[in-house]
Amino acid sequence: MSVLIQKPVTVVTTTNKKFMGILTGFEPGSLSLSLSDAKDEEGKIMPKLFLNGSIVAQVWASEKPFDLKKLAERLERIFPKLVRLYEDVGIIVVMDKIRVNQDGILEGLGPAAERAKRVYEEFVKELQASK
Repeated sequence: MSVLIQKPVTVVTTTNKKFMGILTGFEPGSLSLSLSDAKDEEGKIMPKLFLNGSIVAQVWASEKPFDLKKLAERLERIFPKLVRLYEDVGIIVVMDKIRVNQDGILEGLGPAAERAKRVYEEFVKELQASK
């Protein structure tokens, strides 16, 4: 679920109601969700919607999520045995000092960080070209 944070999702409840919105949070224990800019099937807009996990039947992404695993594999080719993927939090760590997420380089300086940035930019460019 954490890879869907700040992404558009569709939620179907156990009563077969459907809501679309941006997933802004979830509680792992109960799977309760919060959506912003939510819209129901009739088009009613709700700036903030909280759904109890006991009524959530399905959740799916409305757009394809960023493939951090493929980016990590690409970085691994450049930095062999120096790349760790933390999918649960959406972070790739290179050489224990460069942090990368779906938005780019979060932390790190120097030539290795510049190389990781170029790999990231090339990866994103290829993703956009394939759409």
